Amino acid sequence: MDSDAHYGRHQAPQGYEPGESILATLIRIPVRIVVLVLVLPARLLWDALTALWHGAGRVLLRPLGRALLWLADTLLLTPLTWLYTWVLAPLGKAAAWLAVALLVWPWTGLWRYVIVPVARYGVAVPAVWLYTHVLTPLGRGLRWTGTALLAPAARALATALARLFTVLVIVPLGSGWRYVLVPVVRYGLVVPVVWLYTGVLTPLGRGAAWVLTRLWQGTEWLLDQVWRGLAATGRGVGLAVAWLVVTLVVAPLSWTYRRILVPVGREIGDALAVAWRIAGYVSRAVGRALAWLVLTLLVAPVAWGYRTLCTPVGHFLRDSLWVPARRAAAEAGRAARTALASVRETVRRARRDAWRALGGSPAAARSGEPRGVPARTLGSTTTVPSAAQASETPLLGEKIAGRG
Repeated sequence: MDSDAHYGRHQAPQGYEPGESILATLIRIPVRIVVLVLVLPARLLWDALTALWHGAGRVLLRPLGRALLWLADTLLLTPLTWLYTWVLAPLGKAAAWLAVALLVWPWTGLWRYVIVPVARYGVAVPAVWLYTHVLTPLGRGLRWTGTALLAPAARALATALARLFTVLVIVPLGSGWRYVLVPVVRYGLVVPVVWLYTGVLTPLGRGAAWVLTRLWQGTEWLLDQVWRGLAATGRGVGLAVAWLVVTLVVAPLSWTYRRILVPVGREIGDALAVAWRIAGYVSRAVGRALAWLVLTLLVAPVAWGYRTLCTPVGHFLRDSLWVPARRAAAEAGRAARTALASVRETVRRARRDAWRALGGSPAAARSGEPRGVPARTLGSTTTVPSAAQASETPLLGEKIAGRG
């Protein structure tokens, strides 16, 4: 009941706002019928492809992937691992040892026992001795000579030259600048230029600025009046053009979009959704019918035949043929193994007898002594402290039999 209500709620068309247009009411059912007729084959094809994809993934792709992984592991990873472990790693270690033996050790010995001693005792020690005992005293003597003798003479010479340069160059140049150039430039150039700027150029500039300002204000007022007239004219023309565009273009387009395109588009969208759901139910029903047909016409007879015919025949063959044959094969195998063991024992004894006949029996066998190292024997009184005690019953029986 709940599932029917659930399906019915999803199948039912969505409610619309009150006052919907007559066009939406008129085109709703025909559009949904047409869309259902168009969408149903696509939905059937989509569901068939989806089912085929899932089936191929379960039946073909996953086993194929597992087989490819197994093949890769068997044919690639295992040989590569064996090659790395038993071939490349030992070769790498041998190459590393050989490189160290041929490159590192000779250069290390050369550096440690040739270059370092030569550099230390052939270069560093003589250089240190030369610096300590020759260059240092020589430098100190040169420094004392320069400080005590040359520096006072250089300071006296520099002072004399500075005084001579001041008397011959600096004093004449300073007098000429102060008493000749400065008065000539000040009273011959600067004072006339300042008077010309203050008394002549400044009044002329101010008058020209006043005249130009008045002309600019008049021109600006005239341009402002012209711009206002043009703006008023353009505003009126723009309002008229805007009214015409809104009346002749925007209003019809808006009415067409709101009254025709929006209802049609909404109905087509709702029809597509409803048709897709209905096509899904139809596709599910068709799939269930096909599955029922396959189960009834193919799987059920095959299962009945397997269960009714193949299983009893297989049990009969297993109980009447396979089990006795396997038991007979096991018995034959055991008999063959027993026969082979007896043949091996016979061959072993024949070989031992032939060897004894050709080479003679051992001295221990001729003297009647038992094999091995017993703790105490009847033919000898020697006792080994660390050996285990041997059984005397068989030896006693043999001795009694020999006396008899």
